[in-house]
Amino acid sequence: MAGKGDGINSTIGEGSVFEGKFYISGSLRIDGKFEGEIKTEDELVVGETGKVKTNINAKSVVVAGTVIGNINAEEEVRLLETGRVLGDIVTPVLTIQRGVIAQGHITITGGQKKDVKKLIEDSYGLEKNSEKTK
Repeated sequence: MAGKGDGINSTIGEGSVFEGKFYISGSLRIDGKFEGEIKTEDELVVGETGKVKTNINAKSVVVAGTVIGNINAEEEVRLLETGRVLGDIVTPVLTIQRGVIAQGHITITGGQKKDVKKLIEDSYGLEKNSEKTK
């Protein structure tokens, strides 16, 4: 799952505070505090000491620290044992270790581009004209 650069391109270090917009074409690791807007075409790692308050859009996301905001990942989200998330997660693959604390809605797409709710209802055999059951 290594990105183009096979490593972290940028880091917000422990003890650092960053507020604002951060757009990066590579990967980013946050060990400090970040509040604002993040967009990355690669991996975002929130380290154990990382505290992030934003909506995240990335290729993949690893959370070992605290995230307040929604996470949308193209490939994968990994919540490590020290991870804390308050927000919704949308991803094709989700890994959750024991010890994670999270609250929000989770949508696991399995890599499908279609509406997930409709795919599940179709697989169950629900049709518009069928009778409802309890």
